[in-house]
Amino acid sequence: MRHLIYIFGDQLNTKISSLNHFDPQQDAILMAEVTNEATHVKHHKQKIALIFSAMRHFSLELKEKGYQVIYSELSSKKSFSDVLKNTVETHKPEKIIFTEPSEFRVLQETKTWETFGCPIEMRLDDRFLSTKAQFKTWANGRKQLRMEYFYRDMRKQYNILMDGTKPLGEKWNFDQENRQPPKSGLDVPKPFAVKPDKITQTVLTLVDETFSDHFGSLESFHMATTRQEALKALDYFIEHNLAQFGTYQDAMLVDEPWLYHSHISFYLNCGLLLPLECIHAVEKAYHQNNAPLNAVEGFIRQILGWREYIRGIYWLFMPEYQSLNFLDANNPLPSFYWDANTNMQCLHQSVKQTRDHAYAHHIQRLMVLGNFALIAGINPKYVNEWFLIVYADAYEWVELPNVSGMALFADGGILGSKPYAASGAYINKMSNYCKHCFYKVTEKTGEKACPFNYLYWDFLARNQDTLAKNPRMRLIYQAYYRMSDEKKEAIQISAQSFLKKIFKG
Repeated sequence: MRHLIYIFGDQLNTKISSLNHFDPQQDAILMAEVTNEATHVKHHKQKIALIFSAMRHFSLELKEKGYQVIYSELSSKKSFSDVLKNTVETHKPEKIIFTEPSEFRVLQETKTWETFGCPIEMRLDDRFLSTKAQFKTWANGRKQLRMEYFYRDMRKQYNILMDGTKPLGEKWNFDQENRQPPKSGLDVPKPFAVKPDKITQTVLTLVDETFSDHFGSLESFHMATTRQEALKALDYFIEHNLAQFGTYQDAMLVDEPWLYHSHISFYLNCGLLLPLECIHAVEKAYHQNNAPLNAVEGFIRQILGWREYIRGIYWLFMPEYQSLNFLDANNPLPSFYWDANTNMQCLHQSVKQTRDHAYAHHIQRLMVLGNFALIAGINPKYVNEWFLIVYADAYEWVELPNVSGMALFADGGILGSKPYAASGAYINKMSNYCKHCFYKVTEKTGEKACPFNYLYWDFLARNQDTLAKNPRMRLIYQAYYRMSDEKKEAIQISAQSFLKKIFKG
């Protein structure tokens, strides 16, 4: 055997760099389902099912194209290294080739492969539109690493939504048009769904039996598990959801988990879809007058801007980034993050949807789940582990900066200029959750008051020595300082009583 190409479970695309110059007569591909990857954190059952089923489908696609594939189904071999070492001893390849892993932890494991007795070649992951080196160069010498300026450079580099050197519509982003609260009578399309085939059904049974103690339900599994199905999911989004996506991308509704979102991060992050093809497809819809500019720009910014930026932050600051805790938050994770058993409707809805679908959209993640963890002072270690466990699109490279940087301000401002803390007023504006809640969003303290209200101010009080110095927090703290001592005391009493209750179950 000339080359043995190792393909990880989030690299499921024939255009992956490790397959460049593949020779079917001399080379082989190795893919493996390994226990460690399913259990290093106890991933949501639907995530494991998605990856294993997509891997099995991809291996068949490769074989149909004439590739030689060595596929290892779940067995006693616990790690990538276990499977690779055994394969090297059996087939004695001249070289091991792989595309760089997406996670730091896996990259460290691959460094041990040099002991297997044959040369190792790691190739760049050119599915991403900005290399690690390019991002490092962009970041070098900047006092602040703000996504907006990175995004503009990426728009220019790839000539996306550009009119010469200027952005289409004379604006780089349309955030102000993309933050509308939900209105009554919205006609929300059904989500794109695929009926599980025999391969997926077999995997669902395997996951249910092998990982029975993991979080989540498999009952509603309807994800695409092949590239052809993922492309249909992208087309479905463009046809049915894109026009309204921008306007209502921050909206939240009771018992409406999907709304107008694309739900393609499942497929982007495991390789079934490629970023640039998604960007071009949506840009084409705009030029064909099938979607407004605010929706198209908002979608493209999430991929060309935010996704690439987040990956850049991850690799620029790892491994130190994973242990940052700027606000010294040390509370445990409340039990309702697992069982949805809370009278706070916003959290109940978000956790329930997460349990049932391994999915919640970005505002639920940031402004409900993340915001609560921030103002309740929950340790970033526990919050990061939870987010990595529960979402089918969660990989550490994308999860960690979003949670530690964006949601928890645990990085002290590397990613965001201020904490994304908010009271119940924001949730009330962007959802109908508060209308169905046990608590009253208009009350600020007391047993019936929305906990987000007093926890918000208590968070500011607890962290004033650190946060009051932040220029963007100055006006907020001025409002706090103007409060009477009686009001401050009522806030503290309400917050301490509530936190004591939830952390004791």
